[in-house]
Amino acid sequence: MDVNFRTLDLNLLRVFDEVMAERNLTRAARNLSLTQPAVSNALRRLREVLGDELVRRAGPGVEPTPRAQAMWPVVRDALRQLQHTLAPSGFNPDVADTTFLLSMADATAAELVPGLVQIVEEEAPAISLRVLPLTTRDPRPMLEREEVDMAIGYFPAVVASLAARGQSDAAVPFETQRLYVGEYVCVMRKGHPLESKALTLDEFCAARHLLVSFSGRPYGFIDQTLGALGRERRIVITVNQFFTAGRVVANSDLLTVLPRHFVKVTGIDEQLVFRTLPFAQPLVHVDAIWHRRAQHGHAHEWLRQALVRSAASAFSTTDADRDEPG
Repeated sequence: MDVNFRTLDLNLLRVFDEVMAERNLTRAARNLSLTQPAVSNALRRLREVLGDELVRRAGPGVEPTPRAQAMWPVVRDALRQLQHTLAPSGFNPDVADTTFLLSMADATAAELVPGLVQIVEEEAPAISLRVLPLTTRDPRPMLEREEVDMAIGYFPAVVASLAARGQSDAAVPFETQRLYVGEYVCVMRKGHPLESKALTLDEFCAARHLLVSFSGRPYGFIDQTLGALGRERRIVITVNQFFTAGRVVANSDLLTVLPRHFVKVTGIDEQLVFRTLPFAQPLVHVDAIWHRRAQHGHAHEWLRQALVRSAASAFSTTDADRDEPG
């Protein structure tokens, strides 16, 4: 069917993009500040233009037709390019007084916030930042409820789920940005009986451990790795902050597992040593995640770029020294 682009209303494509992202007319209407009947009417008009049903009812939401799935990536990219071309100066950091709400753990904040504050002071002095504690490995519900603008942390299960949904052409209402890659190490006090040599798996499992747990559960991803090896460790205390973990371990014989780069920013790194874990553990991918309905705003785009710059600045210096302290 031939489409007359001279009479095509581009607003219909905006509605189509949002419906495809949400797979739900009510949520799409909310994101677009429209009524649900208005969204339904826009879809009807686009169906008439394209000669395709585009979406069908499926439970509480909708599912796209094959043609809609094929169209969506092209439409989405075209809309983004148009937005950047037509409104390149929609956000002026010199005068903006936006308040950004970020959620991250203290170890992540210690790396990113100093550089972010410097960027704000130099480029956007009226902007305010609010950093809230991260209490979950799945921040999607808080992003959906708009409690924060962005969550930053180690979310391997979430990132894998979003990638899988994207590959299957399912709705992906969240976006991610890789900020940096780190690794976890075993941390102990200087002078600890296990300090003088490489750590073995038997020694690691026999020791008493402190676990940093956002949820308070005495079980983490390290324990999942140990479980796959048929091993376990003795966790005697859990805390919800990396800084607290460093302080406790510096004054006890407990072991803990912390991000390697974090040891140097604890302020007590001279009291601590770290050793390579005696088993293979995946690298730590620290990602920013946000709801896609926020990403088109120029303020949000500026924030994302500022975080990328802050991470690059932080790790251009901390990655230079990768030797274990003796």
